[in-house]
Amino acid sequence: MQLFYNPNLIQNSKTTTFNKIESRHIVRVLRKVIGDELQITNGKGLFFEAKISIANDKKCVADIFSIQEKPKTWNYYLHIAIAPTKSNDRFEWFLEKATEIGIDEITPIICQNSERKVVKEERLEKILQSAMKQSLKFNIPKLNRVTKFNDFINQNREGEYFIAHCEDGNKTVLKDSIKNTSKMTILIGPEGDFSTNEIKTALAKNITPISLGESRLRTETAAVFATSTIAIIHQ
Repeated sequence: MQLFYNPNLIQNSKTTTFNKIESRHIVRVLRKVIGDELQITNGKGLFFEAKISIANDKKCVADIFSIQEKPKTWNYYLHIAIAPTKSNDRFEWFLEKATEIGIDEITPIICQNSERKVVKEERLEKILQSAMKQSLKFNIPKLNRVTKFNDFINQNREGEYFIAHCEDGNKTVLKDSIKNTSKMTILIGPEGDFSTNEIKTALAKNITPISLGESRLRTETAAVFATSTIAIIHQ
């Protein structure tokens, strides 16, 4: 199935009009014609089936004939707060893989040891859209704006919060910390880890310290490992 994305579709939508990029892809690349069927999601749990009524490579239009609700395939809410990596490619790899596995919310956080403090939100949104369509999911993760570490942990919090860091101390292994948790936020630090100050601040806020194992993992690997571990435990 080839899945398309239109965030503007709602429960009672009758037609959908694709932008120039999608229209060109449908008509020129996929060679779709009037009467051909398309499968579409709004990224909010709805799945639409439609037939092309105007096959124009600048403005393709389709009439919707079926709407279905598609619940998430995972039964928890996962929020990863992660420091952007120095390499854009590595951060984008995390977004892609986490979306394929199952994640609900992502916040880029700026820490004391962060080497990258700016991200291209439009580019990251496209990565999320592509990964959602490729993995045939119907819910796109929420991407928040870049937030400073201290601002993030001082926000109103819901669910359980965990911080994965590499310093010595009393830490619980991730898999043992989340067995009975259905809504969780995991903080993943930058290359060079969270600073000692940031760890102390997090602990003072009653954020639970966790370990991801004996190996020192790259930022993006740690985040994908955490995402995968939670998906396996909650199966």
